[in-house]
Amino acid sequence: MMKQKEALKRRLRLAADLPPVAEILRGSLLQRTIRHKKGCPKCDRGDGHPVWVLTVGYPGGVTKQFSIRPETVPQIQQWIQNYRDLKARLEAICETNHAFLRPEE
Repeated sequence: MMKQKEALKRRLRLAADLPPVAEILRGSLLQRTIRHKKGCPKCDRGDGHPVWVLTVGYPGGVTKQFSIRPETVPQIQQWIQNYRDLKARLEAICETNHAFLRPEE
């Protein structure tokens, strides 16, 4: 088991490198192809129109989809990565805090 002094140093190190918490998004970024039913030559050829979609799942099996403009894709990807990094860092901090649940011997 980790000693409290070591745990405190680890916790401070983990907390110091948190990603910007205001710039996070939960979900998955997908590229989909939409096709018009009639009157679109591109769709008639079978090409369709590529679009970016952010998909977010909620309790009860509810899923929301948000259309994303292509020029914002890099920013959205970074925000999703920030969320994943923050979540992983918070889990590591929680695990580290287990050292504080028992008095030192």
